[in-house]
Amino acid sequence: MNEYFKLLEDLTNLNGGSADEDKVRDYIKEKIESKVDRIYIDNIGNLIAFKKGRKSGFKLGILSHMDEVSFMVTDVNEDGTLSFRPVGGIDPRVVIGKKLLVGEKIGVVGFKPIHLQKDKIEKVNYDQLKIDIGAKDKNEVKIEIGTYVYFTTKYEETENYATAKAFDDRAGCAVNLIAAVETTPMYDTYFIFTVGEEIGLMGASVIMEQLDLDAAIILEGTTAGDLPELESYKWATHLGDGPVFTFFHSGYVIDQRMLKAFIKTAERLNIKYQMKRRTPGGTDARKIATTAKGAPAGVISVPCRYIHSPVSVMNKEDFLNTIKLAKVLISGEEIFKEIKG
Repeated sequence: MNEYFKLLEDLTNLNGGSADEDKVRDYIKEKIESKVDRIYIDNIGNLIAFKKGRKSGFKLGILSHMDEVSFMVTDVNEDGTLSFRPVGGIDPRVVIGKKLLVGEKIGVVGFKPIHLQKDKIEKVNYDQLKIDIGAKDKNEVKIEIGTYVYFTTKYEETENYATAKAFDDRAGCAVNLIAAVETTPMYDTYFIFTVGEEIGLMGASVIMEQLDLDAAIILEGTTAGDLPELESYKWATHLGDGPVFTFFHSGYVIDQRMLKAFIKTAERLNIKYQMKRRTPGGTDARKIATTAKGAPAGVISVPCRYIHSPVSVMNKEDFLNTIKLAKVLISGEEIFKEIKG
């Protein structure tokens, strides 16, 4: 297995929901702390690694979020089942019948059987879903309210594709980690692994006050829409068409200078790229651009089908090309030239 994909396997197999990123953070820290000039964890849990640039006078941030969508137990019911809620955006329909890890126990999500539903399939909400851990009643349950719950999917590969949970955003974390280890930056660069993105961009909201960046690249795993049931004009991105550049998303129109730097560099490297054609959702770019003095931020993503579900799918070449592009942007001057003119 390519070492880059081994990193991706390790990262996606870890569990780390919002405010529970410890295992992910520890893994990344262990991999990069000997390769950077300084590394620390801030007051809310962001991991920040610094590498001195070959030139001074410009500070670049590379951000990816460590947290994945997850759940929490909200009640222990008399019959021994568990009520739960999502931590982040998860459509309840993708959870029915799935196996989940509840603390250290395995549970299955139950819903009314199809043959007991009336004339049409009923709408699903989390009030109707319960996790069955095999307890006969409440007294047998040794799980506390507030316990984290995770999808149990493990990483797998085929020749051209990889599947796992949490490509959003362990794909971005993997690219960031690799860049931190292998790149000699042109300018002072902070490799930042944020917390709490899935619950409102929490970690990124404190970055600008700490670091006063001049520009930032957000590395993400983003949604792909190339599904048989969707007309092509509704596709956000397409697997196999390369790294994704966002031009607009919720709360932020991407700085055109950053977008131009991405496009110029990709074309110079002959890397196929694509624009994200659906605009809902958001990234840490919005917080970088709108907190403290603000800084221009751009988003580069690996397209992944079925994010925020038990299993996502990526094209391996898209992942490798995102790594290549990120490393060249960090080691070169294109972003500096576009920002400083």
